[in-house]
Amino acid sequence: MNDRVIGAPRRRRPAKSGVVLSRELIVETAIRLLSHHGADALSVRRLGAALGADPSSLYRYFRNTDELVLAIADELIRHAMEGFRPSGDWRESLRELGRRLYATYQRHPEAARLSAARVTRRPSEIRAVEVGLGILRAAGFGPGQAARHYHSFIDMSLGFAALEAAARTLPEPAATADEDAWRSTYAKLPAEEYPNIAACADALAATMIGSAYAGALELLLDGMAAQLPRPVR
Repeated sequence: MNDRVIGAPRRRRPAKSGVVLSRELIVETAIRLLSHHGADALSVRRLGAALGADPSSLYRYFRNTDELVLAIADELIRHAMEGFRPSGDWRESLRELGRRLYATYQRHPEAARLSAARVTRRPSEIRAVEVGLGILRAAGFGPGQAARHYHSFIDMSLGFAALEAAARTLPEPAATADEDAWRSTYAKLPAEEYPNIAACADALAATMIGSAYAGALELLLDGMAAQLPRPVR
């Protein structure tokens, strides 16, 4: 899809196949194409073919590729937030929210790589920001602290999700070589030259092939808890 802007109305219209086009259907199809074919699938031609629609009809719903990417990003957030309700425990609420975001991005790694760094300015993201800040303010953080902690929480969560989504989309030989490197390369480095790597070689081999997100999230939550205002006696 190029960056041509067409200002036509965005009513639901039937495609050549008889399918009624909508923004929601286009976004769902784009995510599916990304999952199966990678970022190269995000073209007006491929989308039109998958929808059974004239490619030019897609411009009635999205002015350009960037607008579609933002809609994809917001849809991933909607998936993550679906059914989420904060509990009475602020740590558990943030933990659950982080798990949901992380899991959603791992299910859609190509879409995650494409959209994780974007600010959508759309309803699902706005709701997520409101909920996240509400959890932190209810815990006792003031507006400034709540904003800073939310920033740390969401950037860390999406950063891990995007990093590991990128790893999931590597070709199989590259992914296998990266995983094997901790035993085939690092574990065999000479201790006299790399004493710290040698001392930690077994631990590195055990931990570097998995996700560090859960542990990093707990460290972040511990740091937030240490900054909670103390009750005035």
